[in-house]
Amino acid sequence: MPAFDSYIMVDWSAAAVPRRGKDSIWIACVDRLSDGRVRRSVLENPATRAEATDRLAALIANRADRGKRVLTGFDFPFGYPRGTGAALGHDGLVWRRIWAQIDALLDDAADNANNRFDVGEALNRVLTGEAFPFWGHDGNKDRPYLLRRDRRPHGSEDLSERRLCEARVRTTQPVWKLAYTGSVGSQALTGIPRVWALRTDGRLAFRTQIWPFETGLADCPEAQVILAEIYPSLVPPEALSGLPKDAGQVSAMAKALARWDAAGRLPALFAADPALTDAERRAVETEEAWILGVTDRPEPLEAAA
Repeated sequence: MPAFDSYIMVDWSAAAVPRRGKDSIWIACVDRLSDGRVRRSVLENPATRAEATDRLAALIANRADRGKRVLTGFDFPFGYPRGTGAALGHDGLVWRRIWAQIDALLDDAADNANNRFDVGEALNRVLTGEAFPFWGHDGNKDRPYLLRRDRRPHGSEDLSERRLCEARVRTTQPVWKLAYTGSVGSQALTGIPRVWALRTDGRLAFRTQIWPFETGLADCPEAQVILAEIYPSLVPPEALSGLPKDAGQVSAMAKALARWDAAGRLPALFAADPALTDAERRAVETEEAWILGVTDRPEPLEAAA
């Protein structure tokens, strides 16, 4: 039997103004019908992160209230390379302390106005006391602790440029990148507080878990809702007439996860790469997180650009 009944996938955006269409937020939901077939029931394009968060909470709660089990994926990193928490002065439940720090620093208004570059700069001051490792900004003001371009390469004594899961998928971008094409760093800074808002929403809090931080590298059948990190480029996008690639990517990812679930493949996906050492596994489960769907062995990384 499939583990989930509904699959909600989200293409995120760190835009500073309300935006629809290309390079904005897209939400796709695929539901499993009583006869076992799957159907896309939702394909929406909210203009702001606040609107998207409200809509996601409603979509998830509606299904959970009807006894459905829901897998929800977000296309931005949930974690940072191992050692980031210690460099920020955190111990214990490192991922949660990093998330709380980001949440406390980020101002993200209902109209999408946000201070994500200020957050990156503030974190750099604590991490290294220099304009590193976060980089990239809009150039609207001088930032002594955040370079616009031309950051230095990561050395052997620095935090890694990439997480363990990103070593398996060379097309991913590093979480330190806050501007320009593929700026997943800004998506993480604006997205992590929204995932936590869903995790603590009164309609969802007692039946929701974050993979792999709260579940370990496994599914948690007791949790009715699982929130996970995804990378839609793992599957070819669905061609949707008149709609941007972003819409086709989340629709295709939702359908792919539904197919994989029906075929019994999800346990292996939740388990990640079996080649992880015990130390690497602990880093993934406590700080780095993982991309759902990545299981293969690492590929050699090119030198930092």
